Amino acid sequence: MKVTSTAVSDILSLLRINFLSDNTVRKYEEEPFRSELYSSDQMDRHSKVLANSHKLQKGPSADKLLKRLEDNEKTLLEVRNLLVESIRADKSITPASEWLLDNFYLIEEQVAIARKHLPKGYSEALPYLAEGISAGMPRVYDIVLEIIAHSDGRVDVNSLTSFVANYQ
Repeated sequence: MKVTSTAVSDILSLLRINFLSDNTVRKYEEEPFRSELYSSDQMDRHSKVLANSHKLQKGPSADKLLKRLEDNEKTLLEVRNLLVESIRADKSITPASEWLLDNFYLIEEQVAIARKHLPKGYSEALPYLAEGISAGMPRVYDIVLEIIAHSDGRVDVNSLTSFVANYQ
C-alpha cells in the first residue's frame, strides 16, 4: 500500500470525525476546541453556568463509551500504522505525527486502564444529558470537552477542582 501525505491527512481527518462527530453520539457544526481561553475565575463562573444548564435524562442509558473507546482505538492504530509506513517509505511526517508515534505507548496504556477500570455497563450508571449538543452522552463527557475548550488543555488543579465541585 502506497502511503501519501494525502492518505495520512485523510485518516487524521477521519480520526477527528470519529472522535467528534459520530452522528449517533455527538453532532458538531463548528470546532469544539477553539473557544475563548478562560482564567481560573472565568472557568469557575463558566462551570456554574454550565452545571445549571445541564438537563439530565430520566431513566437508564445505553453504554456507549466502551464501544466508542474500541472504535477510537482501531482508528488510532490505523493512523499509527500509516505513519510507520510513511517513515519506512522515507516520507516526511509532521511534528504532531512524530509526537503521536513517540507517545503511542501512553495512549495504549490509557486504553488498557480504561478497559480495566470501566467495566462493561459502567457508563450506564452515569448521568446522561437530555438536551444540547451533548444530548445522549454522559455529562462528564461534556464537562471534559468544556474544560479542554476553555483551557487549551492546560488546567491547574485548583481550577479543575473548582470546576468539578460545581457538579456535586
